[in-house]
Amino acid sequence: MAVPIAVLDCDLLLYGRGHRTLDRFKLEDVTDEYLVSTYGFPRQFICYLVDLLGATLSRPTQRSRAISPETQILAALGFYTSGSFQTRMGDAIGISQASMSRCVANVTEALVERASQFIHFPEDEATVQTLKDDFYGLAGMPGVLGVVDCTHVAIKAPNAEDLSYVNRKGLHSLNCLMVCDSRGVLLSAETHWPGSLPDCTVLEQAALTSQFETELHKDGWLLGDSSFLLRTWLMTPLHIPETPAEYRYNMAHSATHNVIERTFRTIRSRFRCLDGSKGTLQYSPEKSSHIILACCVLHNISLEHGLDVWSSPATGHMEQPEEEYEQMESVDSEACRVREELLLTHFS
Repeated sequence: MAVPIAVLDCDLLLYGRGHRTLDRFKLEDVTDEYLVSTYGFPRQFICYLVDLLGATLSRPTQRSRAISPETQILAALGFYTSGSFQTRMGDAIGISQASMSRCVANVTEALVERASQFIHFPEDEATVQTLKDDFYGLAGMPGVLGVVDCTHVAIKAPNAEDLSYVNRKGLHSLNCLMVCDSRGVLLSAETHWPGSLPDCTVLEQAALTSQFETELHKDGWLLGDSSFLLRTWLMTPLHIPETPAEYRYNMAHSATHNVIERTFRTIRSRFRCLDGSKGTLQYSPEKSSHIILACCVLHNISLEHGLDVWSSPATGHMEQPEEEYEQMESVDSEACRVREELLLTHFS
C-alpha cells in the first residue's frame, strides 16, 4: 500500500529509524567554544533565540520526529554563518540536508516577522538625543540621526530574461539600503531592491525617504555619501571643498559616515552566506531578501547581547560595485540652505 508522502521524514528515508542522527543534537552536550566555532554564537544567545522563536517554530506536524525549535535554529545559524548546506552540518545536529533547507526557511521567516521589533529608529526624545550625542562624539558632526548607504549581495540569476538584478559589475545582486547608529546597530534595512538600481534611485523610491519626509525628526539628518542627493534631512559631502570650513565639514562627514562601511564589513564577515565566498544565494530574489533581513535582525540582537560589532575580521568578498559618483547638484534650495547654515554654525 502506498504511504502518503506528507508523513514521510527525509531523515527517516535516508537513515532509517535506528540511525544515530535521529538522536537530535542537544545544546547542553557541547561547549560554548564549539557552538561559537560551528554556529557563530554562544549558548546564551542561542537560548535567547529559542525563547524568542520557539512558539513560532513549534508548528503542529504529522511527523513522528518533528524537528525541535532548538535544532531548527542551529541549522539556520549554521547556514547563515557558514553559507553552506554541507552534509557535515546536518550530521552534527542530526538532520538531513533537505531538512536543513526547511529549517533555514522556517527560521528566516520567523526572524523577518520580528524585523520591526529589532530594526527601527528611536522615538522618545531622550533616546534621540543620545543618538545625536554619540554621533557627535565620533568626529564633531552635530544633529546626526544615522548614516545611510547601500551594499550589494550576490544572488543567483532569477531567469535569463530578467536583467533588473544585474549590477554594474555584471553580477546578479540585491541592492540593500541600510541605516545604522554610531555603534553599528541597524535603524533601517530595505533588502529587496534590484541590483541594477543605482543608490540614488533606491533611496528615492525607498520607504525610508517617505518616513523622513512625512514623519521623522525635523531637527536632525542622516549622512549619505556622494551617490545621494542633498536633502534637508540628508547631508552629503561637498564635491569640491574650497574653504577651511568646507574641508572640516567633509572630514567630519567622512569619519562619521565610515561607521556604516565598517558595519557592512562586519555583517558580511559574521554571516558568510552574504559575503560571496560560498557563491551566490541560491534563492529567488524574494527569499534572498528575507535571508539578508534575517541576518540584519540577528546582527542587532547580537549587539543587544554584547557581542562586539567590530570584533569580527573583515572579508574581501562581494564588495559593493563601484558607483560612478557624478556630483548631482541638488535642486532643493532649502537643503542647500540647511547645509550652509551647518557649515557656518559648526565648522567656521
